[in-house]
Amino acid sequence: MEYSGQESWLAAYWVFWLILYVYLAICLMVIANKTNTPNSWLAWIPVANIYLMCKVAGKPGWWVILFFIPFVNIVIGIIVWMKIAEARKKPGWVGILMIIPFVNLIIPGYLAFSD
Repeated sequence: MEYSGQESWLAAYWVFWLILYVYLAICLMVIANKTNTPNSWLAWIPVANIYLMCKVAGKPGWWVILFFIPFVNIVIGIIVWMKIAEARKKPGWVGILMIIPFVNLIIPGYLAFSD
């Protein structure tokens, strides 16, 4: 069975996103553990990880719904990441950096693995 170049790119694409998902889930789980938030294993479940983010940020669980409203989700995401940064004893502006492409891949690791 031969694979075309397109199938190889598709496989590489899926592997990249899987690695990214695992990295972000590990970061969120570590953040939840360091902030003593219960049920840190929710970081591995899609949508439930948004609920966990809200709980780490000290926001009510119904805020998950706001993440599914276009444009509102950007504002809510910034607020939640600011509160997560503050929960980790970091300045709130670190959460604002989550709107910058590629920097938003570094911030969760910084919040999870720094002292």
